[in-house]
Amino acid sequence: MNRGDRHALILRLVREREIATQEELVHVLRELNHEVVQTTVSRDIHELGLVKVRGTSGRLVYAPATGMNGNRRGTQLAEAFKRWALGCDSSGNLVVLTTLPGFADPLAQEIDDAHLPAILATLAGENTILVVAREGVPGSELCEELRREFLAGIDIENETRR
Repeated sequence: MNRGDRHALILRLVREREIATQEELVHVLRELNHEVVQTTVSRDIHELGLVKVRGTSGRLVYAPATGMNGNRRGTQLAEAFKRWALGCDSSGNLVVLTTLPGFADPLAQEIDDAHLPAILATLAGENTILVVAREGVPGSELCEELRREFLAGIDIENETRR
């Protein structure tokens, strides 16, 4: 199997199954009669830009960095909010996002990578992200925009998922 075919198969597998480790991926590939070693799979994961997301089982599993529709940044950011964000509040030109424990940093990285025009910077803790709005952008407006675009289905006041 050449590298391109292997990459296509890996992408299909991580879309269809919850694969949490490189060893699991090696095992699945071997079950499908494709002999690979862990170092090859590690390189493939890096080359494909696979990311870890919370799967339906609650485990962190590999997923393609691009959305199914190919809109990498918008879809990826929306998925990150969907999986990790719990709430949003504002003060002045600041927005505070709350996340599941341990997920503030990856969500902040997704926000930074999206280069949203209204956001100057983010600062992440364990479960809280401080978002600094650009000059002239009130935090309340930015928070509303984030709610509208990315936090649909989340009860902000109670910070619970619907």
